[in-house]
Amino acid sequence: MSRSARLVHAFALAAATAALAVAPAVAQEPGSIKGKVVWAGSTVPAAKVLVEKGKATKDLEVCGVNGPIVSQELQIDPESKGVAGALVYLVKPTGTNPDAVKALLKAHPKAVLDQKDCEFVPYIQGIYKEQPLVIKSSDPVNHNVRYNGFSNASLNQMLGVGGTMEVKLEAERRPLMVACDIHPWMKSYIAVFDHPYFAVTGKDGSFELKGVPAGAQNLVVWQEKAGWINEGKAKGAPVAVKAGAATDVGSIKLEPNQIK
Repeated sequence: MSRSARLVHAFALAAATAALAVAPAVAQEPGSIKGKVVWAGSTVPAAKVLVEKGKATKDLEVCGVNGPIVSQELQIDPESKGVAGALVYLVKPTGTNPDAVKALLKAHPKAVLDQKDCEFVPYIQGIYKEQPLVIKSSDPVNHNVRYNGFSNASLNQMLGVGGTMEVKLEAERRPLMVACDIHPWMKSYIAVFDHPYFAVTGKDGSFELKGVPAGAQNLVVWQEKAGWINEGKAKGAPVAVKAGAATDVGSIKLEPNQIK
């Protein structure tokens, strides 16, 4: 090979190497994280009755008229011992998935918090910060809505019969507790995130976070009566998410001694 040919070959090889060096990495297909939150105690504690049927201290023609109002602070299925109403989410997720955000907003353009039969519905929910929250009342009596946040201004608003209002919330470090001062047993929780990787456990304690970027993530499980029940507490437990597959973290146990 002549000297000029060798130079041409060397320049071509260098150019190809440089092109490879700056070529964008191919994004991995997202995966999911699934598991179950379960009660580790040998017996299931009885649910606490907040208002007995027909014995409400306020608006008894509506509150508790169809049955007792029961505390949802600790929801355990007697058969599966699954813990319902636990909040599962990622802390400072690595990577992004715009399609997961689009899917969430398409399925649920707005989040809703209702007041029905003198209870907040749902009791606990996670929302994405771009979802406006519609707060309404389906009851024929007056309510008020009160919460105090770190990143959001406090709210204390009367909501009359058939009333509705809409608020926009920023991401919060902890779930917001919502209360009604007219009916002091009423409360609920709203967790606001700046990403779409969150879920609330179902009746059997199961959950699945979908569309999660592959790679190292940190998973948190929060339960009202216990706080963070995962390894690492608020920092999260490490999870290696598989590309294009479900990563099963198994059973996450809620121990009786964690209940406050």
